[in-house]
Amino acid sequence: MCAYARVSTDSEEQQTSYNSQIKHYSNMIKSNPDWKFVGIYADEGISGTQVKHRTEFQRMIDDALNGKIDIIIAKSISRFARNTVDTLKYVRLLREHNVDVYFEKENIHTLELDSEMFLTLYSAFAQAESESTSQNVKMGLKAKMKRGEYVGRPNPYGYDWNKDTQELSINEKEAEVVRMIFNWYADGIGCKTISMRLNEQGIISPGGKNGRNNM
Repeated sequence: MCAYARVSTDSEEQQTSYNSQIKHYSNMIKSNPDWKFVGIYADEGISGTQVKHRTEFQRMIDDALNGKIDIIIAKSISRFARNTVDTLKYVRLLREHNVDVYFEKENIHTLELDSEMFLTLYSAFAQAESESTSQNVKMGLKAKMKRGEYVGRPNPYGYDWNKDTQELSINEKEAEVVRMIFNWYADGIGCKTISMRLNEQGIISPGGKNGRNNM
């Protein structure tokens, strides 16, 4: 038995939901003596409209097909996949290997489902909801841009983000690195060489990676 958890953004609110899902399903599975806990597969800050970018989802599918998993629990169909085609594709594939997917919100066990009609309808609703949400988010971001507000993930390299004033200010130390990289690239120097130069100067990214890993 395993569980799959996912949130689509890396906001603080979604991070709480992400951690709550992991804790909830870990406790649920471990508390049942009839279940053997395989683990939690969780993708963070990844869109649900496409599964190809979700590494944990793909790892879970591979483990299931290799006989390591009998049952997968997901909070809802929309957490599993918001693309109807992908939902049906993977549910069918797992059913062929006698792997059940339990969608908690819809109370659906895919191995017990007599007809795919209900799953198709639920998946279509989830996909439509995702597309509507995506459109609303895009409109909101465009509105912020028109107002001159910063859109993106703090902190952009070369700037400091003030949470209180919601404003960016130039980080002179990092800005000098940005100007240096720009000038190198403008002179025709390639990314690999720029990466090597950054490594030689001991310049790392905000995430602590060296130039080679960050380019």
